[in-house]
Amino acid sequence: MKKSKLEKSRNRWGIVFILPQLISLVCLGIVPIMIAFVLSFFEWNGFGSPSYVGFANFQEVFLDPDTMIAVKNTFVYAVIYVPCSIVLALGLALLLNKAWGKMFYRAVFFLPQIVTSVAIAVVWSWIYQPQFGILNMILKTFGFEGKEWLRNPATAMGAVIVMSIWWGLGYNVVLFLAGLQNVAQTYVDAARIDGANEKDVFFHITVPLISPTTLLVTVTTMINAFQVFDQMFLLTSGGPAKKTYTLAIHIYQTAFGEYELGKASAIALIMFAIVVVISVVQFKLSDRWVHYGE
Repeated sequence: MKKSKLEKSRNRWGIVFILPQLISLVCLGIVPIMIAFVLSFFEWNGFGSPSYVGFANFQEVFLDPDTMIAVKNTFVYAVIYVPCSIVLALGLALLLNKAWGKMFYRAVFFLPQIVTSVAIAVVWSWIYQPQFGILNMILKTFGFEGKEWLRNPATAMGAVIVMSIWWGLGYNVVLFLAGLQNVAQTYVDAARIDGANEKDVFFHITVPLISPTTLLVTVTTMINAFQVFDQMFLLTSGGPAKKTYTLAIHIYQTAFGEYELGKASAIALIMFAIVVVISVVQFKLSDRWVHYGE
């Protein structure tokens, strides 16, 4: 069937509108992955000619004790950060959904997302400052002893996680708010007529209807958790005692600290594989609890 001029014009404009995003995906996503894949089979310090070593880089990565430390810390961070971030974001979204002035609150909670990571890290380093930090001053007011939050191996990871939750909370709150506003009031009214209380409405009406949003938030938050770098590097640089030494920092240290770009590429591919596997598992399991139809 021959297309009309209007359909052809729409198709051309559609291509024009998606072209910037497509170029960005290719240049900043696909091409770097391909370069990392090729470079992982070479030994190269950034100067001179690369030397082909086959799978030696991968073998060295798996034998490196720092790799296991980085994997463990990354999983610990993700296991704590992801559920806490999702639960808090959903709770805040439920409160804000009933509040007046949703647009104002959206802007307030989303504001940290547009602030640079360096500025956020500077503010939180002041908050965690042992002698004059706001947190320790508040604790001392209530009779508790302050701590060196970022220098203590027992508290460093927790301190960074708290900052990360605060930093990423606004983005998830906005997504959940959008999902909650799409929940038809007729379903809620019908459930209440049938005798459902607030708990029943939440678990049997609200949660199923916002499940696609929950899946989106879960997948994106998990991916961000495994790629965490800014918070760890700016606040602790992977310390103390490598308690915040994550895979992203391991890649950075290997590439720009030890100048082993081939090995760093191998680590990056391993992290990429972990993220892909976890994302695929999440999408497979989502068939059991995500409801796309109303």
